[in-house]
Amino acid sequence: MIKHLFRLFLLTGLVFTGFDRALAQDAITGVVKDESGQGLPGATVVEKGSAKYALTDIDGKFSIPPAKEFPFTLQISITGFQQQEIEIYEQPAEAVEVVLKTANLLDEVVVVGYGEQKRKDITGSVASVPIEIKSQPVASVERLLQGSVAGAVVTQTSGQPGGGVSVQIRGNNSITAGSDPLYVIDGFPINNDYNLTDAGVTNGSKINPLSSINTADIENIDVLKDASATAIYGSRGANGVVIITTKSGSKNKSSINYDAFYGSQKVLRTLPLLNAAQWWQLRKDAAGNSGKTASVPTIAGYSLDTTGVGTDWQDAAFRSASIQSHNLSILSGSDKTKLAISGNYFKQNGILQNTDFRRFSARINLDHQYSDRLRIFTSLNASNTKANVAPAAIVANLLLTPPALPIYQNDGSFVVNSPFESALQNPINSLYNQLNETITNRFLGNVSGEYTLAEGLKAKVLIGADIVGNKQNRYLPSTTSEGQALSGNAIVGSIFTTNWLNENTISYDKEINEKNKINAVAGFTAQVSQTKGAIAEAAGFATDDFEYNNLATGITNIAPRSLADKWALASYLGRINYIFDERYLFTFTVRADGSSKFGSGNKWGYFPSAAIGWNVNEEKFFQRFKKISLLKLRLSAGQTGNQSIPSYQSLSQLSYFRYNFSNTTVSGFAPNTVPNPNLGWEKTFQTDFGVDLGLFKNRINIIADYYYKKTTDLLLTRTVPGTSGLSDFYNGQASVVYQNIGAVSNQGIELYVNSRNLEGAFKWNTIFIVSKNTNKILSLGDGVDQIIPVISAPSIAKVGYPLGSFIVYQTDGIIQEGDAPLTPQQNKSPGGQKYKDINRDGVITQAGDRVVVKNQPALTGGITNTFNYKGFDLTIFFQASLGGKLYNANRANLELGTGYVNASTVVLDRWTPTNTNTDVKAAYQDPAITISDRFIEDATYYRLKNLSLGYNFPKELLSKLHIENLRIYVSAQNPKTWTKYTGFDPEVSLNGQSLINKGVDQGVYPNNKSYQAGLSLTF
Repeated sequence: MIKHLFRLFLLTGLVFTGFDRALAQDAITGVVKDESGQGLPGATVVEKGSAKYALTDIDGKFSIPPAKEFPFTLQISITGFQQQEIEIYEQPAEAVEVVLKTANLLDEVVVVGYGEQKRKDITGSVASVPIEIKSQPVASVERLLQGSVAGAVVTQTSGQPGGGVSVQIRGNNSITAGSDPLYVIDGFPINNDYNLTDAGVTNGSKINPLSSINTADIENIDVLKDASATAIYGSRGANGVVIITTKSGSKNKSSINYDAFYGSQKVLRTLPLLNAAQWWQLRKDAAGNSGKTASVPTIAGYSLDTTGVGTDWQDAAFRSASIQSHNLSILSGSDKTKLAISGNYFKQNGILQNTDFRRFSARINLDHQYSDRLRIFTSLNASNTKANVAPAAIVANLLLTPPALPIYQNDGSFVVNSPFESALQNPINSLYNQLNETITNRFLGNVSGEYTLAEGLKAKVLIGADIVGNKQNRYLPSTTSEGQALSGNAIVGSIFTTNWLNENTISYDKEINEKNKINAVAGFTAQVSQTKGAIAEAAGFATDDFEYNNLATGITNIAPRSLADKWALASYLGRINYIFDERYLFTFTVRADGSSKFGSGNKWGYFPSAAIGWNVNEEKFFQRFKKISLLKLRLSAGQTGNQSIPSYQSLSQLSYFRYNFSNTTVSGFAPNTVPNPNLGWEKTFQTDFGVDLGLFKNRINIIADYYYKKTTDLLLTRTVPGTSGLSDFYNGQASVVYQNIGAVSNQGIELYVNSRNLEGAFKWNTIFIVSKNTNKILSLGDGVDQIIPVISAPSIAKVGYPLGSFIVYQTDGIIQEGDAPLTPQQNKSPGGQKYKDINRDGVITQAGDRVVVKNQPALTGGITNTFNYKGFDLTIFFQASLGGKLYNANRANLELGTGYVNASTVVLDRWTPTNTNTDVKAAYQDPAITISDRFIEDATYYRLKNLSLGYNFPKELLSKLHIENLRIYVSAQNPKTWTKYTGFDPEVSLNGQSLINKGVDQGVYPNNKSYQAGLSLTF
């Protein structure tokens, strides 16, 4: 009351004395505190409407130059607290004291599809990556979701620098169609299609297309999970949506920022293998048990070690590898314009010799208020990446190559092949001398204009492009096993994709009165993608000096290949949010998508959703519950779709064939696929019930969700029988056809807890997430109960079981004297592996005695603790996965015990007539692996994912050096893992692009642990 009377008195005095405005004389000083009275360092104090600003020092104090005239407004803000404005009417007699309230979680602004909303107004399930996690030094953005977003399961499918990452949000909806989420980067929607960065030449891990994005540019990551949140993206929202917003400039403020780190990496662990003497004894035992004799082969040029340690192939291949990043950004702005410019250099050497990944990237973000009605946005990103890729079989070769074999011959040249039965190539020779590189140039950008038609009514037009060019080069010199038979083999390939986007939307955001708010958006979008590629190859070179740069000198001509692909998507969309009295929330969304990928009568799909929310804490009856500051209930239901399949699958396609007419070879074409004009959308219907809860003045915030999803009309591939006469002869593949058959369900619970445990001089904040998803195959079509893609592999898709399950024999100990030899293996004598006779017919067969083993994690989660004291900050981030399984195919090979290849130290405890109390079978020259439950292991792990300690230098010291902010830090990534899994790493999958085969560990490039030191500097 006194404050308002003072304003009235001051203004009245100015009018009657004839003065226009008082003039400011001295700097305005003050202190910014939190609610406990502790000073807040690093808060920004801005004179509203001017370029003047100041930052608070370590005690929360500030001093800002005065405005020319009174009155003026100071705007005070800092992350984690509510922004506050104070008006200055005259020169303060003493320092201004500002107390900032802690930010309410539900007051945060979250980016949703085609707009923004306050979290308290959201009816869907939307998660955000915490700031503590976003600061991690990672190569690609998906890694930031791991352990930080409930319901997101992230798996590093390859440790290859720049390599693959699999992301599943709320389980697997599909079986053979795409299952990764949609990524929306500054408004541009993209699928993380690995084919964009794979021209089909390099052999090994594919490079992750999202590795072209500089994570230091990212401002926010919001994840849309339920149908209410994702239905606005229609056919592309079934697998979740990850919205990435990059940094922009600030009004009336400029800064130059330099962020850098440098570190060292090494393999998480190596596997214990036999040395040369141990392996030779195994080889002799296997030969003897098979009625043969092992002898040392005579080799010209080098000798074999059968009595000593021999070669440690893992030690020769793995190395301590450097990783570094340098990011320079300029953030600036005025009243009308905000500008952000950044450049990045990132280099990660692989833990395997001669592998690496390098990225150059640059970004420009511009936000310009051209006039009172017109606002223009521009987001442009360009990148160049290059990777030297490890050959596909290299890890398996490291483990299996006999230790008796040396790396080098007597003359210093590489040994080429193993002289033993399994003719493995020298893996070190392959690593150093194969050329296996992939280079990608990518431009991702859009320009949009937003025009205000009337109060609250805006029209927006966006035009964008995603242009990706990939060039791959491979050369196998004649000095390697792979290139020896061909006298050198050179392959070059390129693939070029242009993806164009146009979005036209109109939005309405209006507070009709104190109790009624409406937010709506409607629009039309169109997207067209076109891809072209070509591969040229030659062999038989007189010299290796030219590598892949002179194909014409190869005397062996190999037919070139080329491809072309095009798809288009047109969409209508609409969403309306209605809020009544801040208590009742309603959201209705619908999208219609037309895709060129489907049959003529099924191109259009319709994806509606509806949701309601209730802010219970706004009710009068709830005011008595003083300790509960927030309580919000959410309920949503809706349908989304999936179109992530190759183009032209509804059409009959032609394949190239050669024919012989009158002793003359002629070329021709014939159908190789069955047309399916009825091919249509894969549909996912999802319901979600959520609770948002705030306790003790929001010091504890809890978000809990239960969901159920059912996907029907699966885009499932079926192999066309050879009797049809259809096959892809040119590519050497069986013909397949996509059909809408089958169903999959996912249901689960998610919990997010954010707790401010301690406040004041010492701050302690905890973020805890945990989720459980249950996946089940409901149907695979009429008369089909299971799909086994490869009969010699452990994976199966079976009705009633989750994707990623295994089909295996059950072991039953070791055959002892007098036992019946129940085994499909050659060794049926004592010491052989015994198996359970499931159908009790007296023999072990694939059809009758294999069992299906379920495989899916029981729980996934993470916990992040952040501590702050004065200038110091400490972040400890643990991540866990409980209850999952892995089929350890590496172990299956290493326990084979044939003596043909190296083996695990486990075989030192193998069965012998004097060592019968063991579960390890005897050595025997049987090269066939029997896929059994012995090699299915518990993949549960607990991991210290990130440990970071930083220090922010005092503002008083930095101001003398004209530095705004300086932070130095040290951090560790994956420094410690607790697991019973015996492989390199429990976070692994054979192929991140195949859902049926997930959970198989076979020759995958291992993950690493790393240690970094870095700094953040702002001028």
